[in-house]
Amino acid sequence: MNIFDNALFQKSIYAFLKYGVLAFLILFAMTTIFPFVYSIVLSTHDQEGISSLGVSMGLGIDLVENYNELLQRTAFWTGITNSAIIAILGTVISIFFCSMCGYSLAVYKFKGRNVIFGIMLLSMMIPPVLSLIPYFLIVDMLGLMNTHFAVWVPFTIAPMGIFLVRQYVVASIPKDLLEAAKLDGAGEFRIYSTIVMPLLKPSLATLAIIQFVFLWNNFLQPLVILEGDKAVIITMIRSMQGTPDAPMGAIILGSFLSMLPLILVFVVSSKQMISGLTSGAVK
Repeated sequence: MNIFDNALFQKSIYAFLKYGVLAFLILFAMTTIFPFVYSIVLSTHDQEGISSLGVSMGLGIDLVENYNELLQRTAFWTGITNSAIIAILGTVISIFFCSMCGYSLAVYKFKGRNVIFGIMLLSMMIPPVLSLIPYFLIVDMLGLMNTHFAVWVPFTIAPMGIFLVRQYVVASIPKDLLEAAKLDGAGEFRIYSTIVMPLLKPSLATLAIIQFVFLWNNFLQPLVILEGDKAVIITMIRSMQGTPDAPMGAIILGSFLSMLPLILVFVVSSKQMISGLTSGAVK
């Protein structure tokens, strides 16, 4: 009798694979979560405690001192507010423009449509650092230095967002529905605003998360454009690291606090994000 045909053997293999995969996922999750937990531990220690802590997970008693040091060294909550303004405004405007561009590329047939779409995809392959000098010169020429407007506006038309919306429209919105709306006398903008937009909610939620995280974590453009009370939190924390007596406990605490909005957005919207990413891939 072939051992592979044995029911007990097959059950054993199935159980081994099932629990093996489960153990791997648990280990992977712990590896992902560990840096966040360890940053909480480090934020409760002073400079000397961090240097001698090693891999110990013991909590310290310097959390309040590190928080006070953070407020003394930087305008922390001003930086958080600036980052929130940039991320929220950029995300809302990006949803509006990317949805219109993606919808038009998916539905309307016009000369050069494929060329435009191809150029847009190619632009996604250009490293952002290559456009930093032209970006700085244009902003300076327009007189927009040290303004939040110059930080979020260039990223409202996101090629990734347009691509995401286009793929979702092609895969998930039937053309018969649009034709029926036209026969009922609906105009193009009414079809877009009252019929298409509600159906785009999964893809737009995904786009909102991607854009919010990108704009919140954006470092290069705010670094060269913003200063003083206009600076964002990520550049404020980075400026603390450049001092000879850099307070590592305060820096780690500030880094962790600045991550909380992103963690909250992901926890609340992760299910919707996964739904939006998969909906455009399965017809």
